Amino acid sequence: MPKIPFWVFIIIAIIYFTGIRVDTMDIDASQYASMSREMLDSHNWLFLYDHGFNYLDKPPFLFWVSTLSMKLFGIGNFGYKLPSILFALWAVYATYRLARLLYNDATARMAALVLATCQGMFLMTNDIRCDTILMSWVVTAIWLVKEWDVTKKVTYLFAGFAAVGFGMMTKGPIALMVPVFCFASDWALKRQWAKFFKPAYLFGLAIIGIILLPMSLGLYQQYDLHPEALVNGQMGVSGLRFFYWSQSFGRITGESPWKNGADISFLLLNMLWSFLPWIFVLVPGIVVNIITLFRQKFKLREGQEWMTTGGFLLAYLALGSSAYQLPHYIFVAFPLAAIITAASFAGFLEAGTNKGLYKVLQPVLMVISVLVLLIVLLLITWVFPSGIFSISLWALCAALWVYLAFSKQLVAKAFWLPGICLIMANIFLTNFVYYTLLQYQVGSQVGKYIHEKNIPAGDITFYKVNDPLNSLSFYAQEIIHGKDDSSLAKTFRYVLTMDEGMQKLKESGAAFDIVKQGKLFKVSELTPEFLNPATREKAVKSYYFLRMK
Repeated sequence: MPKIPFWVFIIIAIIYFTGIRVDTMDIDASQYASMSREMLDSHNWLFLYDHGFNYLDKPPFLFWVSTLSMKLFGIGNFGYKLPSILFALWAVYATYRLARLLYNDATARMAALVLATCQGMFLMTNDIRCDTILMSWVVTAIWLVKEWDVTKKVTYLFAGFAAVGFGMMTKGPIALMVPVFCFASDWALKRQWAKFFKPAYLFGLAIIGIILLPMSLGLYQQYDLHPEALVNGQMGVSGLRFFYWSQSFGRITGESPWKNGADISFLLLNMLWSFLPWIFVLVPGIVVNIITLFRQKFKLREGQEWMTTGGFLLAYLALGSSAYQLPHYIFVAFPLAAIITAASFAGFLEAGTNKGLYKVLQPVLMVISVLVLLIVLLLITWVFPSGIFSISLWALCAALWVYLAFSKQLVAKAFWLPGICLIMANIFLTNFVYYTLLQYQVGSQVGKYIHEKNIPAGDITFYKVNDPLNSLSFYAQEIIHGKDDSSLAKTFRYVLTMDEGMQKLKESGAAFDIVKQGKLFKVSELTPEFLNPATREKAVKSYYFLRMK
């Protein structure tokens, strides 16, 4: 079995941090960044606002830590992204500690590397959302409660409940549900019924309640005490009911209006990229664990655990039952998936179990690795040509990968080579592909220009811009509102618009100079037409930042 050296994680951490040079992406990441900046400006930590309007969707923890970070390190990519990157690294460490309790140090290091190198983790440190911090709190809670289960030290239990509380303050009741899924399935299959009923749990729930108190107080004061408050076009909305019920369970019961037609297979299909390359080991590993459980008549033997498999499956079913799903919803269970994957590899490499399956998976993982490297080459030479330096660097990485593939000294190549491949790939995705792609995001491009030129927000509006503009206010470092008609828009000194808007302004008799212009595209909705350089001009639109005369 390979023992992962610590310096490998240092390299991965460096790649995570290089994502700071990439702008925050519209819609969600830049919206959260803009709201955090707005909180810093208003000094109101209990009420959440988005451009001055009531915001009732996500709990406040992401905004709190991002606001604090920007207060310390300044408004910008570094201040906003730093907390989530640190939480991502902590999630890797907590996964290692949990896996070490369940298995051994070698398997734990493998689990940490699996989590750290799956494509979703690299994406989460670029496109910052609540899920990175949620995942970190949840795996921390599971690890600490398992420490209590092993050592009987009640301080671990209470620390685990505290982690649950902070997780709930990050993205709701799912932070409690996933640990419950893990321990309930494991204890039930071990027939450890007494563990379900411990007086200490009452103190743990009290800890969660205390942690949630500031958030709950803010929700009550902002909404429940003000039924006239307008939220998404509705009045009389209870903030407390929304957070503790509607936002999570209401999507399953159908009470929530949020629906996108996603079915039970949606999250799994998206894991084909987000848990790449390890998804091809995870799924067979889960199937083998289920078959084993059936053969044992649903009773675990000494040394076996069902926390990871049971927790992952129940979390998947709960999230997959929602009427509204997005690919990153399953990220909360990625640490469990990483441990399942590592344990499967340990079985292949150490115990020699399922040798036939391993022989099939070896070439699959090699082919996937080669395809990933070739796709990266295509991206940096054809889709977004990045110059001779990036091509030379890719050639060096590819040569190193081939050398390792044929080296007789490297053991467990089916584990090492896919992980190394994803590390290499994301050097290029982060520093060349994502960075170039975000040049087409109009909000960040114009927002930076506004800040550099010290243009007051009161002098600026946007008019008929067919693109999300959450990043505009964040990078301008001031709230900027749009206008619906040309007669209002032309009263401002500066107007951000597109071809249609500029024509409407001309028809209204407005005179102006173009002080900045460029190409825009909704970077979160990539299309073949945009990715093909020959047809890109058809996919992109022009934007204009006008100074009115």
